Amino acid sequence: MIEQLHKLYPALYGKEYDEKEMDNRFQHLVQKHKEIFGEDDPAIFSAAGRTEIGGNHTDHNLGKVIGGSVNLDTIGAVTKRSDNRVIIASEGFPVVDVDISDLSVKDGEKNGTDSLVRGIAAAYKDRGMKIGGWQANTTTKVLGGSGLSSSAAIEVLIAKIFDNLYNDDALEPIEIAKMGKYAENKYFGKPSGLLDQACCAQGGIVGIDFKDNDNPVLTPVNISFEDYGYTMIITDTRGSHADLTGEYAAVPPEMREVAAYYGKKNLRDVDFQAFIRDMKDIREKLGNDRALLRAYHFFTENIRVDYMLQTLKEGDIDGFLGFVNESGNSSFRFLQNVYPSSSPKNQGLALAIALSEHILQGDGAVRVHGGGFAGTIQAYVPQALVGKYISGMESLFGSGCSMKIAIRQLPVTRLI
Repeated sequence: MIEQLHKLYPALYGKEYDEKEMDNRFQHLVQKHKEIFGEDDPAIFSAAGRTEIGGNHTDHNLGKVIGGSVNLDTIGAVTKRSDNRVIIASEGFPVVDVDISDLSVKDGEKNGTDSLVRGIAAAYKDRGMKIGGWQANTTTKVLGGSGLSSSAAIEVLIAKIFDNLYNDDALEPIEIAKMGKYAENKYFGKPSGLLDQACCAQGGIVGIDFKDNDNPVLTPVNISFEDYGYTMIITDTRGSHADLTGEYAAVPPEMREVAAYYGKKNLRDVDFQAFIRDMKDIREKLGNDRALLRAYHFFTENIRVDYMLQTLKEGDIDGFLGFVNESGNSSFRFLQNVYPSSSPKNQGLALAIALSEHILQGDGAVRVHGGGFAGTIQAYVPQALVGKYISGMESLFGSGCSMKIAIRQLPVTRLI
C-alpha cells in the first residue's frame, strides 16, 4: 500500500510534504479501520479542501470564480457492507449510522453529517443509480472554520464512495459536486451554491462560470505558484463567526435588489454599462448605497476573473498578482466584507491585510479569503519571505494561525 501511495503523494500534497508523516497517517487510518470494523484491506479515498482564488461573493448571483483544491485533505478507509447501513467514524466526532433504506428528509438530522449521507444517497437514487451500505473511518487536515471547506470535502468524499463502490466511477467530478450540493440544500438545510463542492471535487485550479447554475462551465488551469517563486499562505485570524449570519446573508439579496430594478433575479443578467448609466435612478429607488457598491464589486470582479484566468494560462505571475490585489481592494471597499458593520471594533482581517502589506512591501499579493467578515486571508508570499511572514502573522494571531498551501492536482478519488 505504502509504495502505491508514494507515487501519488506529489499529486496530492505538492512539492513540500513529510513522507514519513503521511505514511504514518495512512497506516494509522487502516489500523483504525481494523479496530473499529474488524476488516482488513479497506479501500482508501481522499477529498481535498479548497481555496478561493478569485470571484469573491459572485457565485450566488451566477457569477464567475476561480478556485483550487489544496494539499489538505480528508482521507477515509472504506469497506462494503451487506446491508443498507452507512457508518462513518470520523476522528473527533460522534459516529454516524444511517439506514439508507429510508431516504426521506428528517428534520431532526438537519445540520448533521447523517443528513448528508441520506441526501447524497437520495441524489444517486433519483438518477437511477445504485446505492448500498458501507463503513468508513476518516481523518482530516481540512480544519473546520478555516475557510477551506471542510464540509464540502466530506460531502464529495461520501459521494465518491457511492460512485466508486456501486457505480463503477460513472460520474465526472462536477457531477459528484452536484450530489453534495443537493444533499446540503435539501437535507442538511443550507441554501449554498456549488462553488465549494466543485473546487473540492475537481482537482487543480479551475475557473467556473455559473451563468447556467445547473451546468457550470469549467476552465482548468495547470500552474504551480511555487514554480514562480511564491507560496500561498492562508492565515486564520481566529475571529468569531458567531452572530455574523446576518452579515453573510445580506450580500446576495442586496445584489439582487439591483437586479430586481431591471426585472431580473440575478446580477449576471444585468448589463454593467446599463447599471452605470442608471446608477442615480437606482440609488433613489433603493435607498441603499451599499447595494450599489456590492453590485459594482460583482460586475468588476467578474471581469477581473477573466483577466486572472488569462494571466494564469500565460504564466504571467506579476499580472495575476496585480489582479489578486485588485480583488482584495474591491472586496474591502465595495463588497465591504472585511469586517462586520455590526461590530466595527473587531477588524482582525483588516489588521492581517495591513501587516501583510507591511511585510510584503509591494511584492506578492493579499486578499480576504472566502466569505469574509471574520476568518481568513490569503497571501502570495515570495519564498524568501515565508519565514518572516508566518512569524509576523503568528505574533499577532497566535501560533499555528498560518498554513502554507499548495494546489493539489488530483480530483476526489479512490487512491487504493
